[in-house]
This record gives sequence, structure tokens and C-alpha cells, in this order.
Amino acid sequence: TECEKEPGSLLWIFVMVGNIVRGMGETPIMPLGISYLEDFAKAENSPFYLACLHTATVIGPFLGLLLASFCAELFVDIGSVGADEITITATDARWVGAWWLGILICALLNLLVGIPFWFLPKSLVKEGETNEPEEASEKSIAALQENDKNETKQTMYDFIPFLKALFHNPVYMLFICITVLQFSAFDGMISFMPKYLEQQFGKSASDAIFLIGVYNLPVLCVGYFSGGLFMKKFKINNYQAANIAFWVSLLEYLLYFAAYWTVCDTSPVAGLTVSYQ
Repeated sequence: TECEKEPGSLLWIFVMVGNIVRGMGETPIMPLGISYLEDFAKAENSPFYLACLHTATVIGPFLGLLLASFCAELFVDIGSVGADEITITATDARWVGAWWLGILICALLNLLVGIPFWFLPKSLVKEGETNEPEEASEKSIAALQENDKNETKQTMYDFIPFLKALFHNPVYMLFICITVLQFSAFDGMISFMPKYLEQQFGKSASDAIFLIGVYNLPVLCVGYFSGGLFMKKFKINNYQAANIAFWVSLLEYLLYFAAYWTVCDTSPVAGLTVSYQ
């Protein structure tokens, strides 16, 4: 008898390291991008620009889900296995889509998109103000660089006390808790809803991913964009924005709570809900 070799691969390490590097590159976009907008935009235009930024962060996953839906229709060994040799379809439980193809495409796009960031200026004229003379601008940049050095040294000593003060700020901690809950719900939906659609409604992995992207993410884009326009038009301050966010979030949770009454019959599964005979 031939020896049986247990399947195993260390290629998952490359995927993990790739995700770590991707996270390191994507993390500064939100905090630094928001500060960049706040520093050089008018106060009344800042909410609209932030809404555009958040809308873009939703459009990205939407396009990613569409790409994943397309890749899931392709067999995992595309290019090395002919179409006539594949005897199963995308609805078969043994089907494995070309998951690696989407990673390669997104990696290339991330590389191309990251190039323009090298050409962003360090300092901009605040929106609505006239350009400063060249000499004054050079002096202001030199003073700004000197202040940055001093602030960097001071920040190293003040980081721990500042972090401790943040953890004792109830508003900040409440915002963190709400954000964690919202992202937990969203990630749970993204992780488990495709499999639920596959098992409950007999959809293929490609169709399930496509449905999630079409029915969920465009609505988020509309919400971000309309919220920014609303704040820009009516000049909503921070206190009013917090109140609006609270009541809208409460309404959102009540609507989600109504999903508990949406119950579907469980599909028959041999050995679980029905016998094998």
C-alpha cells in the first residue's frame, strides 16, 4: 500500500503577512486623511469632504465583492485545468473558486493607487484663502517643521498620560464601544451571510457574494453622502450631530431587532434534521 501523505501547506503564512502589510498601509488613511481635510478645508465644507471619504471606503468593498463574485465563478486551478476537465458546477459543495485571483488584482491596484500619495504636498493653502508670497510661505514651512520636531519630542513624553486621559473620557469610550458593536455586526454579516444564502436558498458562492454587495453597500454610500450634504447645508455642530447619530442609530437597531421575527424553515440535512433512509 502507498503511504498516505497528510495535506499541508505553509502558503497561508504568505497570505497572513500580506494582510498584515496591507493593514499597515491602509490604517493611516483614515486618521491622517481626516486630519488633512480638517486642516485645509473650510469648516462648512469639511463634513461634505468627510462624507465623500467615507463613501469611498464603502465603494471599495462593494467593488471588491463584485470582483469576488466574478472570481468565485472561476475554478481555483484556472489556467492549469481545462474547462472540459471540470465535472462539477459552481453550486456544488466541492467547488472552490479562484480566490487567489482577486488578491493579485487588488494588490496591483493598491500599488498603483499608492503612487500618487508620494506627490501630495506637505502643506496646502487653507480653502478660501489667497496664496501667500513665496518667502513668507518658506518661512512658515520652516517654522512648521521646527514645531513638528518639538511636538514630536513632547508627544513621546505625553503619550501615556494622554492615552490614560482618553480611556477615562466617557464620550470617547462610548464611541469606541458603539464602533466595535457596529463593525462586529457588519463583519458577522459579511462572514456568515454568504454561507447562509448558499445553504438556505441554494445559491452559489458567486451569487451570494453578489447579492450581499448589491443589497447592502450602495445603501451605506447613500447614507454617508446624504449625511455629509445635510450637515453642510444646515451647518450642524458637533452636539447636534451627536444627537442625530444617536437617534438614527437607535432606529437602526430597532429595525435590525425586527429581523428576529423573520424565520425561514431549515433546509433538510441528512443526519441532522432528517434520517439517512
